[in-house]
Amino acid sequence: MHKDFDPRKLRIAIAQINTTVGDLRGNVEKIIHNINEAKKNSIDLIAFPELTITGYPPEDLLLQSEFIEENLRSLKQIVKTTENITSIIGFVDTHNQKLFNSAAVICNGKICGTYHKMHLPNYGVFDEKRYFKEGIHPVIFELNGIKIGVSICEDLWIPDSVIDAQALNGGIEIGINISASPYCSGKIEEREKLVIDKAVKNRIIMSYVNLVGGQDELVFDGSSLIVDENGETLCRCKEFEEDLLIFDLDVSSIKNIRNDDIFFQNRKQLFTGKFDFKSVKLPTTSVQTSNSSSVPIQTFRKLDYLSEVYQALVLGTRDYVFKNGFTKVVLGLSGGIDSALTAAIAVDALGEESIVGVAMPSEFSSQSSLEDARQLATNLDIEYIVIPIQRTFEQYKEMLKPVFSDLPFDTAEENIQARIRGNIIMGLSNKFGWVALTTGNKSEWSVGYCTLYGDMAGGFAVIKDVPKTLVFQLAKNLNEKRGKVIIPLNTLNKAPSAELRHNQKDEDSLPPYRVLDPILSLYIEKNATIKEIVNQGFDEETVRHVIRLVDINEYKRRQGPPGIKITPRAFGKDRRMPVTNKYRI
Repeated sequence: MHKDFDPRKLRIAIAQINTTVGDLRGNVEKIIHNINEAKKNSIDLIAFPELTITGYPPEDLLLQSEFIEENLRSLKQIVKTTENITSIIGFVDTHNQKLFNSAAVICNGKICGTYHKMHLPNYGVFDEKRYFKEGIHPVIFELNGIKIGVSICEDLWIPDSVIDAQALNGGIEIGINISASPYCSGKIEEREKLVIDKAVKNRIIMSYVNLVGGQDELVFDGSSLIVDENGETLCRCKEFEEDLLIFDLDVSSIKNIRNDDIFFQNRKQLFTGKFDFKSVKLPTTSVQTSNSSSVPIQTFRKLDYLSEVYQALVLGTRDYVFKNGFTKVVLGLSGGIDSALTAAIAVDALGEESIVGVAMPSEFSSQSSLEDARQLATNLDIEYIVIPIQRTFEQYKEMLKPVFSDLPFDTAEENIQARIRGNIIMGLSNKFGWVALTTGNKSEWSVGYCTLYGDMAGGFAVIKDVPKTLVFQLAKNLNEKRGKVIIPLNTLNKAPSAELRHNQKDEDSLPPYRVLDPILSLYIEKNATIKEIVNQGFDEETVRHVIRLVDINEYKRRQGPPGIKITPRAFGKDRRMPVTNKYRI
């Protein structure tokens, strides 16, 4: 036994890693690398995020038997690397032809215990009951004389359940929750409150291990942390970055704190949860406490709200592009705020050498917009191409004249311009293998102020879930944070316009965004009724008009590309409305 061994201390590592769904080989390599790094630091226990091996969410890959078998073979490969260390690994277990979202407790080259997730989320972006069965046995294992409980993601969110039973009936001193909890605004604070609540109510140390990275429309922010039995944050991982956090846990005071805590004692006596525990005793390891002072510890969140949202967009874009095997993207630059912000995000995600911006002016494009687009490209140092569309637009009008006859210029001609631009962007995408980024925001997508097969054409919609008012805030914040002009000032200050007809302004067709966005938030994200929205001080006629636009444009949104979830309820998995639908509130 090592001379610094303390039976009431445990050196733990949180491996906040960025996995890729389906890349079992790559995920295993990353897991083994982190286990080896942990060994170099004399770690007793290392914990990884939920479904570490498969990536999260694997969705219908789980219906393929070979995928499940390869996941199990991958687990065996990891087991061989666990000499002198305990590892908690997320994987898919199978028993009696049923699948379980599981955590393996591995020590000294052996799977010593397996926990099956007991609470399966089936709301919002989650549909785990489609694939998994619920577990029935909480797992408690003992390492160096310390009792530790394992739980998985949703188990944390359920009151008086698995973690509480492990503490009140099973006597654990440390709870480890491995998770894949996706980001949306306010989610990090909500999670941390839950972790603190579990720690304080049960007088345990809570170690929360979250996934980081982008997966289609989801972004996982990491933000893993360890909270002590008094609710104090001991340390936390970086936000939106991979991290290996090392910390020495001391449980020596927990027993006395519990004895002196009347609230805890009452909870213990009154707790009615009945569970059949699985208990595992692991071999004793030694802890190297002398190096703990050299480990950098972060106890506070570094990102403010706007920076947090921006980093989520950057990470989501980077992982969508690179994980799908692309190296370059193309997008239209109109001189407007949406394309400017999208381009800036793309540069921070992929590097300026990977971005191609294309201006496609028509007779309705103002000279100032062209100058703004060029200035943005210069500021970002990206490739800039100008492809005028006026000639093509004239040819379309001439071709359609016998059919359109003398009907006045309207939305049809406006959308033809947008679709010409969409064709150009997709042509460049096909010719050079670039991913086409669309630049529409949530406000536009909500009310259908976008053109199907036009500005909606592309492979990824970066700001699809970002309301217009937030677009402006993010752009202004970017300039302030960088201490220089990235987004041209004229772009920030001018009235938004699609520039598809003379003197066009967004507010010709829509309420001001300062009015529109709160109505959309209430209706889409909070399911508020017309009466409830009007009671918030909004004009009833305006509310009814906005809601009608949202309802009749579901068919457009259904055909658009995926985009990064930022708000509590995004279009897509979060909000699944029928296209054919006559119900109106």
